[in-house]
Amino acid sequence: MTSGLPRVAASTAPATQPPSLPGLDPAWSRLVTVPTDRAVRSGGSDHSERTWHLLDTAGSLAALGVEPVGTLLCVHGNPTWSYLWRSVLRTSLDVAAAGGPAWRVVAVDQLDMGFSERTGVLRGLPQRVADLGALTDELGLTGPVVTLGHDWGGVVSLGWAVDHPDLVVGVTTCNTAVHQPDDAPVPAPLRLALRPQVLGRGTVVTPAFLETTLAIAHPKLDRAVADGFRAPYRGAARRGGIGGFVADIPVDAAHPSARELDRIASGVAALDVPALLLWGPRDPVFLERYLDDLADRLPHADVHRFEGAGHLLPEDADVAGTMFDWLGDRLPDGHVPTGDEPSLPAAPAGDARPLWAALDVLRDSDDAALVEMATPGGTRTISWRLLSRRVDEVAAGLLDVGVQPGDRVSLLVTPGADLTAALYACIRIGATVVVADAGLGLRGLTRAVKGARPDWVIGALPGLAAARALGWPGRRIATLALPAPARAALRVEHTLAGVARRGARRLAGGTALPDAPPSDTPAAVLFTSGSTGPAKGVVYTHAQLGAVRDVLSAQYGIGVGTGLVAGFAPFALLGPALGARSVAPDMNVTAPRTLTASAVAASVSAADATVVFLSPAALANVVATASALDATERAALGRVRLFLSAGAPVSAALLTAATRLMPNASAHTPYGMTEGLLMTDVDLPAIRAAASAAVGDGAGAGAGGVCVGRPAASVQVRIAPLSASGVPSGELTDEPDVTGEIVVAAPHVRQAYDRLWRTNRASRLGLTDPRGHRTGDVGHLDASGQLWVEGRLQHVITTPSGVLTPVGPEQRIERVQGVGRVGVAGIGPSGTQQVVAVVETVPAARKPSLASSELAAAVRAAAGVSVAAVLVVPVLPTDIRHNSKVDRTRLARWATSVLSGGRMVRP
Repeated sequence: MTSGLPRVAASTAPATQPPSLPGLDPAWSRLVTVPTDRAVRSGGSDHSERTWHLLDTAGSLAALGVEPVGTLLCVHGNPTWSYLWRSVLRTSLDVAAAGGPAWRVVAVDQLDMGFSERTGVLRGLPQRVADLGALTDELGLTGPVVTLGHDWGGVVSLGWAVDHPDLVVGVTTCNTAVHQPDDAPVPAPLRLALRPQVLGRGTVVTPAFLETTLAIAHPKLDRAVADGFRAPYRGAARRGGIGGFVADIPVDAAHPSARELDRIASGVAALDVPALLLWGPRDPVFLERYLDDLADRLPHADVHRFEGAGHLLPEDADVAGTMFDWLGDRLPDGHVPTGDEPSLPAAPAGDARPLWAALDVLRDSDDAALVEMATPGGTRTISWRLLSRRVDEVAAGLLDVGVQPGDRVSLLVTPGADLTAALYACIRIGATVVVADAGLGLRGLTRAVKGARPDWVIGALPGLAAARALGWPGRRIATLALPAPARAALRVEHTLAGVARRGARRLAGGTALPDAPPSDTPAAVLFTSGSTGPAKGVVYTHAQLGAVRDVLSAQYGIGVGTGLVAGFAPFALLGPALGARSVAPDMNVTAPRTLTASAVAASVSAADATVVFLSPAALANVVATASALDATERAALGRVRLFLSAGAPVSAALLTAATRLMPNASAHTPYGMTEGLLMTDVDLPAIRAAASAAVGDGAGAGAGGVCVGRPAASVQVRIAPLSASGVPSGELTDEPDVTGEIVVAAPHVRQAYDRLWRTNRASRLGLTDPRGHRTGDVGHLDASGQLWVEGRLQHVITTPSGVLTPVGPEQRIERVQGVGRVGVAGIGPSGTQQVVAVVETVPAARKPSLASSELAAAVRAAAGVSVAAVLVVPVLPTDIRHNSKVDRTRLARWATSVLSGGRMVRP
């Protein structure tokens, strides 16, 4: 255990008070001496008197005149100290001062760390757990206690919790681990630090280990804060504890601390108290497998992954705010509240058929179920008989190769027969499909797949290659046959055809498929587009997916015999559930704007389709390429009775242009989101009537927005009014002309966000209906009950004259001659923001620039609001999936930069 550590690791020094540091209140600092008799009773091997430095808010709470409801015991890891928890201490006092629950916070400096005593004794994990117990005994700590630990402090704090079941009422951790899997190596940075020739020099003699840890903060630490972390470790004589901690990592079962780690791991699994696991995915040391292990041991735990954050999670993300929100919900007075929380309904009222019910009904039909337009040999048609048989065979084969109910299966396959068969087979056996489409881009797809932690991956060659190169988790099944060297290189265990053959043999042998999974168990994790931040995994149960199918069928009359052209993956996948004949047009799914009118016409002809669904970006290019249509293609489009476009605001002008191509179709633009695919619907005549009414009422320079119609069956829509600072406040209302956050409730709203406790909480904050969802969109209801969308909550502009939403001004500016798409953003401090309009011109500009004086004047005249600057760009930044949602946050950052003298580069 001591191999590689220099003699200075055994240096001694007394405990001291820290110097003045940013964010650290001197009133919190205490020195506490644990006498010998306490040390003896603690069970550790070090029986000497020891003095600790710790931060304690007891005095500050007393000054506020409040009694604590409990104690938050915070334990840092290596190579930090209690300074890591300064935001937790400050937030605890802010909450208490505001009248919230008062939690005393005790944040310790472990012995040989921070400003605690340098003992000269190398302290293993058993000793450190015993040390903490002796300290809390000396403090006279009584329950209720919630532990909070980071890094190896997480292990020590959990060890304390296991040893003090009479005091602990909750456990929380940040990037820690309690078990090293036998089949996985210790992470590379630790393997390097543990080398005998590196250990002492890298951790004690030099500050390399400390500096490396500080360097991986996201974003980079402020210099004064970084110096705060360095303060107790200046000089090799004060860094012995850093080296000792690294040396104490149990790399195998023979390590002296391995037995204690195993004891703690087993004890954690027996804890029956509320738990919160906070995680920074960009951690090179504590990898996602350690989070998975903790979540398996604490299956009741709430989990939140802060996408973009790393190892120093309390520095990278709002751990303090999340902690006190969680404490307020789970332990409002220091104890678990009595009574059951509201739960989601087990199934929506009415239809409880499984998602694959139509496949069973049509299994003897030779009619077309799927039409593939982009196969190498030309168009391919798959019958209901073949599709039903294939789904059963793949389902049985997946069970045969080891896929279990509850396993997560990531589908890295483009829309078509393979994806459809794999998806319905997984759902049939109770596995949870993970669908993150290629439209997220490689970086977004990597975040999504790693975050979802699939047990299996079913992929085509591009997806398998990416999975291998980027280290995506999951055992692999290929959708195509591969040469043996390629299979080995990509770590492919099976092919989908081989899985189907195994399933066919299993079924032929008399082994039936299992009963349908319970309706309240997870069926799918569908990822959002990532247009407003990192893509989020949205969990749907079997009941909720069935409810999505039912609301689509009821709203649009889609069912058995309907031909459906689906230029949007979710609708393509729901086609078989609806009993509809489905075709995905020949297009690049990562670039919807590449879809042509001819490709849509070919799809309509191939499937004898009467319903077409396209994203706004795809629809725009279809209209733009209409001149290439011949008479036969125009005749095919003339047979369409319904077309839908959604995913971003769709203008009446675009819908009108599309009706010229599909003159017998009713044009609809449904409003929804990944969390609820259909909330409201409106057709083109209603859009025109609403626009005319708005102008007639003098609303042309008012809030404006896009009319998205009336709620679908079983959907409720309410508005959470915005305060003057642009924050939703007040009771939900259905009063007309009140702008606020749009709140929906329906049986087909998702169950939860995956491993995003904080996001889940925000999306249902203050809602009593368990089916409710705060959409993050802003808008208003009009006097007739129709919903108007005015933008996203994070894009609301707070000007000196009041709150402004962006869509209305954008729409008005888009009517200016020579202007294409527009993005309106606010720059400057909240409450005094100035409006900037960023426009695409027709024809497109070659490079970004300030608008000409003539264009700027026309934009300002049309906007209806005060516009500080008008900028021109060749192309506005948008999301990848839809190519439609303008990234106004990115525009605001870019406009702030260029208007303050930065380079005029593309946003």
